[in-house]
Amino acid sequence: MLPFPRTVRLLALSAALAAALGGCASYNQMMAGAPMMQVGHRLDLSGAQEVPPVTTSATGKAVVMITPDRAVSGSVETTGIAATAAHIHEGAAGANGPVIVPMVKEGDKFVFPAGAKMTEAQYEAYKAGRTYINVHSAANPGGEMRAQLK
Repeated sequence: MLPFPRTVRLLALSAALAAALGGCASYNQMMAGAPMMQVGHRLDLSGAQEVPPVTTSATGKAVVMITPDRAVSGSVETTGIAATAAHIHEGAAGANGPVIVPMVKEGDKFVFPAGAKMTEAQYEAYKAGRTYINVHSAANPGGEMRAQLK
């Protein structure tokens, strides 16, 4: 016999079922045309992705979220590098481009400042795979490691 009375078990089961159905309703509402949620990226940065490639033992991990209203949030954490800057650049894989969303240093990582946002043209470049995260250092001011946002 279970340690809880039958009514308590039934109430718990009813609450779990209601929560599950509520989740289904939310999913169905989203699929029926409600605004989509943010797109998240988990990226591994490397010198091999730089243009031209950079030989480095530094590594980086980025988490970037971009919402349909073009708001950008997330962070970049690095090891083995005294990073001087990090940002999103516009540029296809194999090409360099201008900074479009700068980041700020916060403790041991770089973060996007509150209110960071892409322009409509930058967001279109992002959706087409023509943006990347880049981390710079004194030794490699043009970029020490990079990862394409896809």
